[in-house]
Amino acid sequence: MTHHYTLTISCPDRSGIIAAVTGFIAQHGGFIVEASYHTEQEAQRFFMRQEIRADSLPFDATEFRRVFAPLATEFNMSWQLADSAQKKRLVLLVSKQDHCLDDLLHRWRSGELLVDIPCVISNHNELRSFVEWHGIPFVHVDMQSDKLAAFEKIAALFDEYRGDTMILARFMQIMPPALCRKYAGRIINIHHSFLPSFVGAKPYHQAYLRGVKLIGATCHYVTDELDAGPIIEQDTVRIDHGDTVEDLVRYGRDIEKTVLSRGLRYHVEDRVLVCGNKTIVFR
Repeated sequence: MTHHYTLTISCPDRSGIIAAVTGFIAQHGGFIVEASYHTEQEAQRFFMRQEIRADSLPFDATEFRRVFAPLATEFNMSWQLADSAQKKRLVLLVSKQDHCLDDLLHRWRSGELLVDIPCVISNHNELRSFVEWHGIPFVHVDMQSDKLAAFEKIAALFDEYRGDTMILARFMQIMPPALCRKYAGRIINIHHSFLPSFVGAKPYHQAYLRGVKLIGATCHYVTDELDAGPIIEQDTVRIDHGDTVEDLVRYGRDIEKTVLSRGLRYHVEDRVLVCGNKTIVFR
């Protein structure tokens, strides 16, 4: 992938937005390599994503932000400019199950997922040797005695390692509301059901008892309402009456891995814009 900037915009819908933004880029010789647009009709809000070749512009990302700011103010934009030369820093949180962690580390090690992983945090020690084999610091945070203090430590570690996004890769703990608010839009969870069905613990057992014919997984942003944050990506697999709970868990692991990796890729590539409790995903 060539060096590029990704400009993402959300603003009240009105005429002239596309012309103003693309005109600004053209005025400075910018070369747009990918463009996406969407209007959310009920909210009357406009969403835009532009990828611009960095070498086509006469200034760097910092100067781009400065020069673009007056136009953003004119249209009351919520916006950001990401530089592909600066990899996102992902802090992974895990418990004992390793399938999502294993998948993400494989994609990172192979260069498929272009991110930095400065550390892995866990409330158990079982995965220490596996993580350290990858050359990544592993930090154990005891959650048994004082959970509030434990989450304060997790937040401090996230800041210390300069994390951009916190990934709950089957981290089997409920995040406290204050932490969810502090890092709004920066915590991603993989939930092992097709939300909004079967929130909370043991969703595969809930699905089995309900006799559903489809089970799934959901990648979503974490909010202070349990398993109810904006959904980034989902998928399902068909099951039948002959499948046991163990079968559902086994099928589910495969879906969880792929859904988390896809949703995370969309987030890392700045393809996800939040609109209330929904997301606009420019695939």
